[in-house]
Amino acid sequence: MLPSVPPHLLVQFSDTHISPPGTLAYGRVDTAAHLKQAVAAVDRLSHAPLAVLVTGDLANHGDDQAYRHLRELLAPLPCPVYLMPGNHDDRAALRRAFPDHAYLQSNSTTDADAFIQYDIAFPGLRLLTLDTVVPHASHGSLCANRIGWLAERLAEAPDTPTIVALHHPPFRAFLDYMDGIGLREGGDALAEVVSQHPQVCRVVCGHLHRSVQTHWAGTVVQTAPSTAHQVWLDFSPGGANGFGMEPPGFLVHAWAPDQPLVTHLTFNSRFEGPYPFRPG
Repeated sequence: MLPSVPPHLLVQFSDTHISPPGTLAYGRVDTAAHLKQAVAAVDRLSHAPLAVLVTGDLANHGDDQAYRHLRELLAPLPCPVYLMPGNHDDRAALRRAFPDHAYLQSNSTTDADAFIQYDIAFPGLRLLTLDTVVPHASHGSLCANRIGWLAERLAEAPDTPTIVALHHPPFRAFLDYMDGIGLREGGDALAEVVSQHPQVCRVVCGHLHRSVQTHWAGTVVQTAPSTAHQVWLDFSPGGANGFGMEPPGFLVHAWAPDQPLVTHLTFNSRFEGPYPFRPG
């Protein structure tokens, strides 16, 4: 039995779909209220995470007012926040709302829509993010430049456990509609790069609005649920073209020195407990 070591924590939110204040997503979902609950749930964790990563679809329509609202909602978090764009997002508007998030800013002074990819170092773990956004489209893509950036970064630290994050998952989830707007280009090239780097201990994604796991390219790939609404679990041809209000939640990635990364699924709501297994 290994000695008990308090783990480091990285929280993963996804698909927050925030709208301007007073607006419901799809005319039905109060995504802001759900995100407030998720933020409160992070505060109830046994200890504060090192960071919160939000894997895309931050805003429902990529407008400035929605990103300002998102900023207000995330402000109470007790740790740094790292944001990634999804297919509902607008890179330029995201950068305008978070000018102090240096990792978001483009090296180009002329292209506000340049890719958002960055490298974050945590104690004993590295985070590399990939931008799969195709402007004005629902599906994702990875070009040679984006994959080449990943290959170069992975080659820099072959012995450091690494999480690779992207919005669109690179595998088929058997959710027909969602698979149709998944990662259409670059998946094979991404798999080739990841399979050559055994330090990639997890590939994490959003987009599916469900917690889904599979073995892929020699590692584990996992999607996070939405902090608000979930894609309907329907394996029929053409299915999963809708959403329901299953309990929303998020992922908590935990690790410690010389111990592998472990991922937990948890939920926004406050529940009764904890109760002792052997009540006196």
